[in-house]
Amino acid sequence: MTKLGMIGGGVMGEALISRLIAQKIYSPADILVSEPLQERRNFLATTYQIQVTDDNRLAAAAEVLFLAIKPQVFQTVVDRLNIDPVPSSASPSLVISILAGTPLSKLEAAFPGKSIIRAMPNTPATVGAGVTAIAAGQHTQPEQLAQAQQLFTAVGEVVQVTEAQMDAVTGLSGSGPGYIALVIEALADGGVAAGLPRAIATQLAIQTVKGTAQLLQDSGLHPGQLKDQVTSPGGTTIAGIAQLEKAGLRSALIEAVRAAYLRSQELGR
Repeated sequence: MTKLGMIGGGVMGEALISRLIAQKIYSPADILVSEPLQERRNFLATTYQIQVTDDNRLAAAAEVLFLAIKPQVFQTVVDRLNIDPVPSSASPSLVISILAGTPLSKLEAAFPGKSIIRAMPNTPATVGAGVTAIAAGQHTQPEQLAQAQQLFTAVGEVVQVTEAQMDAVTGLSGSGPGYIALVIEALADGGVAAGLPRAIATQLAIQTVKGTAQLLQDSGLHPGQLKDQVTSPGGTTIAGIAQLEKAGLRSALIEAVRAAYLRSQELGR
C-alpha cells in the first residue's frame, strides 16, 4: 500500500515531496501523486522518481492522503472519489489538507470517520524556510498529529492552533510573503531612487530583510528593542522611521493582515 498519496502536484506539493525525500522521511517508492497535467506528471516522476497518476482514487487509497488542490475544485474532486459514507479501511486513515478557507467540518463530511488535519503552510516552504500552522479534527489521534508535525517540519517550522485561529494564520503567515515581497521591492526602489544600481539595491534589500529576521530569531529580541538599538538620536534611521510612520506603514500592514483574514473567512462560507 502506498504510504503517502497526494492529490495535486503543484508548487507546495512538490516542495513537501522534495524535502520529505531529501530527509528520508519517505522514499520515492512510498509516494504517489495524482496530477491532471501530463507534463507535470512527467516532471515529478523524472525529477523525484515517485509514482504518478491521473486517477485521484489511487492517491486516496494511501495510508496518508495529502490534499494540495485549489479550494474551488474541492467538491468536484471529492465527488469523483466516490467515498463510501460508511468508513472503511480502503480509504486513508489520515487526511491532511492545505486548502485555504476549507473548514474541518467540510473535510470531515467528505471523509467520514477519518482523522483530518487542516494545515496552512506558506511559500517559503519551497526552500525549507516556511512556517505551517496545523489544526486537528475531532478524530485525530496524538500520534497522527505528531506525524503531521513531522511532515511539515521537513519544510520549516510548525505551530499548532485552533481552527478558529486558522483564518488569522492565513492573513498573517499564509499571505505574509506577498507583503514582505512588496516591502523588499519598495526598499530596492528606494535604493535606486537614491542612486544605486537595481541589482545592488535588490541584493541589499533582500539580505537586510533576511538578516534582520535571522537576528530577531536568534537573539530573541523584541522587534521594538532591535529598532531602538539601531536608531541613534538625530540619525538616519529615525529620519527614515519618521517617514514610515507618517505614511502609515504600521497600520497599513495591520490592515493588510485583517483584510486577508476577512477574505479567508469569506472563502470558508
